[in-house]
Amino acid sequence: PPRSPAPVSVPPLSRRAPVAAMAEGGGSGGTGRGPQCPGAAAALRRWEQLRRRAAAPWARGLLAVAAGLGLLYAVLRLPVRLRDGLAAVTVFLSTLTPKFYFALTVTSSFISGLIFVFEWWHFRKYGTSFIEQVSVSHLRPLIGGAENSPPPPAAFSAGENDTSRQNMPECKVWRNPLNLFRGAEYSRYMWVTGKEPLTYYDMNLSAQDHQNFFTCDTDALRPSDTVMQKAWRERNPQARIKAAYQALELNNDCATAYVLLAEEEAKTIVDAEKYFKQALKAGEMIYRKSQNCHSQSPQHEAQLRRDTNVLVYVKRRLAMCARKLGRIREAVKMMRDLMKEFPLPSMLNIHENLLEALLELQAYADVQAVLAKYDDISLPKSAAICYTAALLKARAVSERFSPETASKRGLSTAEINAVEAIHRAVEFNPHVPKYLLEMKSLVLPPEHILKRGDSEAVAYAFFHLQHWKRIEGALNLLHCTWEGTFRMIPYPLEKGHLFYPYPSCTETADRELLPTFHEVSVYPQKELPFFIHFTAGLCSFSAMLALLTHQFPELMVIFAKA
Repeated sequence: PPRSPAPVSVPPLSRRAPVAAMAEGGGSGGTGRGPQCPGAAAALRRWEQLRRRAAAPWARGLLAVAAGLGLLYAVLRLPVRLRDGLAAVTVFLSTLTPKFYFALTVTSSFISGLIFVFEWWHFRKYGTSFIEQVSVSHLRPLIGGAENSPPPPAAFSAGENDTSRQNMPECKVWRNPLNLFRGAEYSRYMWVTGKEPLTYYDMNLSAQDHQNFFTCDTDALRPSDTVMQKAWRERNPQARIKAAYQALELNNDCATAYVLLAEEEAKTIVDAEKYFKQALKAGEMIYRKSQNCHSQSPQHEAQLRRDTNVLVYVKRRLAMCARKLGRIREAVKMMRDLMKEFPLPSMLNIHENLLEALLELQAYADVQAVLAKYDDISLPKSAAICYTAALLKARAVSERFSPETASKRGLSTAEINAVEAIHRAVEFNPHVPKYLLEMKSLVLPPEHILKRGDSEAVAYAFFHLQHWKRIEGALNLLHCTWEGTFRMIPYPLEKGHLFYPYPSCTETADRELLPTFHEVSVYPQKELPFFIHFTAGLCSFSAMLALLTHQFPELMVIFAKA
């Protein structure tokens, strides 16, 4: 019988199909070899036809008509949806009870009251609105506000008086030339009132001044000066006094020890003067020794500077003791001799002590001579200089000055000069008139002052108020004219008239220098921020609604539903 043919092995379809598909796909790829898929080519042809038809003008018009119809439908449908929403809200409100409205208004009033109290506290302490500060600092960048980029350099003309250079805040703290005695005056005030007249910041500055004035590098060679060097760093007054007595046990001619005892241990001005006389005797002897050997080494030169500071300080305080004890002519002579003997140490501003003593003597010609020397454009100004110059010019016209007469006939030349001098003084320190006119209460002046600040105004008015009262009509002239200064400088922080723009940092420094029980004068006065007014109004309105809801619940429910 014939043999059957041998079986042919055929691979399964499941193994061959992927390979064939890959071959067909490769043939229809970018190589251009092999037949393409007929279905894909037809789809591409249909897509090209649709794209050409859509680009036709009639197709674009049809699409615009369809979009217009959709927009018209949305516009017509919106009132219907709004009506349905209002109906739902009306149904919801109709189910609310008077208790809900009362709770809502009370809660709103309470929350807005808390925000108002916090805003007021933040403004009183920091001078800014908390909500405005957060909005500017955090929210404005999130919503795309302008970033704080440095402004481009501006070109200033020569007529602007270097305003850009003077816009920088000038808050240098100066030693008060008329500072009181701690033991004989500040401590007595604390014993009587129970209030601390000096701040820690002020006393810390005085400790630094004492270390700069009364110590040098050669103190380690003398045991008494080493003890005093540690005494000036002590915070406890009793520890400083104890160290001064220890220094005197080591050296009976330690001038700085007598200075410390006169300032802090003496309970009266008479006792302080006794200590200062002993310090003067010891200081003159040490000063003569230092003069003989000051050229031997730099250390001896530093010791001579220290001994000079001690001697000048002691003589000035002795003159102040004589002034306080009523020996004014003796005090004036001591101050004049001191200014002739040591013309360079101007850090103590002895001429301001001399001005006050001369005013007490009513020696106005001598006061004018001192002002002619120190009221110079090249020298730093002070409230004592500016207001004393205004007082002398006001003295010439104040006795016959009358606002009614001046408004009818106009101001004379002397009156114009007096008014301009007052405006100049007020521009330099705008805080002084309120103390001179007794619109604000005085406190003991601090040991350090900030020029053009409230601390300087307190120090000036504390000693010079009596001189203004002594001249008849001077305070009346000041009262009638001082506020006119602010019309000449409407933006004092940006531009001044006779002086540089008013520094914006005085409030912070004055709060550090003046005691906490004193209300610091702020210039220019800051307006209440918008959010304080807004929260106060919201709190009041909510409280009024809560009261009305509690008193007339049915009527308020009807009003709310209406």
